[in-house]
Parts: sequence; structure tokens; C-alpha cells
Amino acid sequence: MKKFRLYQFLFVRLLIIIITVAGAFFALTQELYYTTFFCGLTFIMLIVELFTFIRETFLFYDKTISAILNNDFTADFTVHSSFENYRNLIKLYTTLKTNQHDQVTQDLVYRSILNNIETAVVILREDDNEWGIFFSNDYFSKYFDVPHISKWKYLKKHLPALCDVVEQHNFQDMRTSLQVRMDNGDNQTFMFQTSRTSAFGKVYYMILLDSIQNIVAKKEKDAWINLMKVISHELMNSITPIRSLSQNLSELMHQKELSNEDMHDIRQSVDTMIQRSNHLQSFIDSYRKLAMLPSPDKKPVLLNTLVNSVLQLMKPSFESEYIVTENNIPSGITIMADVLQLEQVFINLLTNSINALKSSENKKILIETNANPDRIFITITDTGQGIDKEIEDKIFLPFFTTRKNGAGIGLTLSKNIIEAHGGYLNYQMHDGKTSFTISILR
Repeated sequence: MKKFRLYQFLFVRLLIIIITVAGAFFALTQELYYTTFFCGLTFIMLIVELFTFIRETFLFYDKTISAILNNDFTADFTVHSSFENYRNLIKLYTTLKTNQHDQVTQDLVYRSILNNIETAVVILREDDNEWGIFFSNDYFSKYFDVPHISKWKYLKKHLPALCDVVEQHNFQDMRTSLQVRMDNGDNQTFMFQTSRTSAFGKVYYMILLDSIQNIVAKKEKDAWINLMKVISHELMNSITPIRSLSQNLSELMHQKELSNEDMHDIRQSVDTMIQRSNHLQSFIDSYRKLAMLPSPDKKPVLLNTLVNSVLQLMKPSFESEYIVTENNIPSGITIMADVLQLEQVFINLLTNSINALKSSENKKILIETNANPDRIFITITDTGQGIDKEIEDKIFLPFFTTRKNGAGIGLTLSKNIIEAHGGYLNYQMHDGKTSFTISILR
């Protein structure tokens, strides 16, 4: 159907009305009374139709605009699309309807995400210089036993410690730790982050609360899961072939006679079982070494002397791989440490550097230090290939190794030793060089 504009429709109707009126007058002058009556009736019908059309047009505009103002996008105006004059209004309505559906969908998705994360989220909005609760997720309500309230003043009654800190900082951005007393009377520590932003003349203030106890518990759980995966893998690698060979030996021993070939199979099976048992014993010894690390026997140690002693001990390994070592630790620096344990840390780290440098052309290891009044920072840097991004978070995991004959406890043991000394072991890549930094108390 061809579309037409409103003014075209009105023009045609008015033209017909004028012709009808003229026809009625002409018929009346000619004393054609029936014709005059017919023209008059037609005139009345055309006037009623024109009035009805104009009224419906205004009603359509009023209904559409009212629906837009009230965010009611349930109506279907496609039946009016034949009128060209309605086209832009219907297009506006359809566009706003689509935008609203997209907005509702996004709002549902965002709310679903926020309600399913294990972080307490509260979003405030300022209206007329008064803060209200724009949104609070389910985790916040459940964890702090706070109902879904709408006013900041009501939240202060439930969590005064949190609200006081926010007000003291005048609702500005901050990042700190916060202790909150729970309903059971216990104090819990939270990582407390806030962010302030503005949009369309409104000020919003987001509060995020992460329970440090929950974070630590989750990391411990993940660490145990990863550890059990490694232990299970190692145990199965040894137990599976031993079990298979034991079944094979059992079948052979039930034979009445054993051939030379059978005896060869028995000897080979026993040798394999001994080999796998030795590997399993070595694995268990490594685990015991990690789990039963003795407390460090700390004594004053000259750091430079200790490092030179380790370098001298490993000199044959450096020379066989054509590795150049450079010790830039100044003489006279004294630390409190267990000499044997710290020697083991340096041997483990330097051994890792030797393996990392096997495929490098420029083979160099640099040992240097810097300090502050409380700590000494010892950095061992090599020009090796470094550690792949995919395994960076696993390098300190017990029994994790990328080397075929590696035990996977060197870095874990080193980390445990340094932490027992009250320090930490850190890894980083910079300018194509790999560095391990030991932080230890003076």
C-alpha cells in the first residue's frame, strides 16, 4: 500500500467537502431537493469522518508520547505505518523500545554478575545532598545480615564502623583494610576499596569489601588442590606400573614351568619395580624435606663471604657451561641467618640459572644487593630465556618442574627457608633478564 502524508489526506477530504457543498447549492438552485438532501447527508458524513480522523490522529500522538514518557513500550503501532506522517514518530518509539530492552538486558546481566561474586558490593547515589543505597548485592546482604535498604542513615545503624570510615574520608576514593564486628561478636578484617564517579548529573559511590580471611582460605584451598594433583600424579606414575608388573609376575608364578624368556621377564619386571620404588621413595623424601624444615639457627654471617663460598663450590658447573658470574655484593654486610639453609637457597637459585642459560649465547649471572635500614635485598639475575607467562604462578608450587629430571622442590624449599628467616623470595622479568630477589632481615 502506498504511504501518504497527513496533509495530502486532509487536502483530499476538504476538496471533496467543498465539491459536495457546491453540488448541494447547485442542486438547491435547480430545485433538485433529493439531490440536495443527498449532498447534505454526504457533507455531514464527510465532516464526521474528518473529525474522527483528526481526533484519532491526535489520540495516536498523545498515546505514543505518553507511552514514551512512562517507559511503556508494550504497544504495537505497526498498523499505523501506512501514514508517512507517523513514520518518524514510530521510528522514535521503536528506537527507544529497542534501547530500553537492551538496557534492561544489560541491567539484568550486570546484577546477575554482581549478585554471584564473592565480594560485598554497595553502590550509593547522591540525591538532593543525601546519599541513598542505589544497589547492594546479595553477598553483602547475606554476609553482613543487612536487608536491602534504601537510605544511608539506615545502613549506619547496621554497619557503623564502615559508614564512619566513609564519612571521615568525605566519600572520596580510598583503599585500606577495615575491621568489622560480625553478629557472632568476632572481628573480621576486610580489604576496603571505594570509587566515586559522576554520570548525567548524578554522583555515584561504589564500595567493595573483600574478606581477607576468605581470600586466604581460597588461596590455601587452591594451593592444596594443586599440591594434591601433583602428588596424585607422582604416586600414580609409580603405583600403576608396579601394580601392572605385580599382576604379570603373579600370572608367571602360577605357571608349572618357567622358560628362559619368562625368567628374563621376571628379572626385567623386578628391576622396573625397584626403579619405580626408588623414585617413589625419593619423592616422599623430598616431601618430608619440605614438610619438616627445621627452624633456622641464625648467627651473624658476612654475606659476601657466604656468596663467594657458594660460587666457589659451583665453579666447575659454571665453567662446564661457559657461564660468567659477577658478585657485586660489597664486603662488610652482615646478616642474621642459618648458613647451611641460606647456602641451600643460593645453590638452588644458581642451579636454576644454569639450566635457564643452556640455550643462551650470552651466559652471565649477576649477584648484587641493596638495602634499607631493616632489610637486605639480594638479587640474582641471569640472561636466560626466563619463565613462560603460562607457568609463572606455578613456579613455587611443590613438585612442579619443567625439567625432565627435576624434583620440583628447589624453589619451594628456597621460598620456605627465606620465609622462615622472616623474608620473602620474589621473581620478575625485566629487559629480557630473569631476576630472583631475596629479601631478608638484617
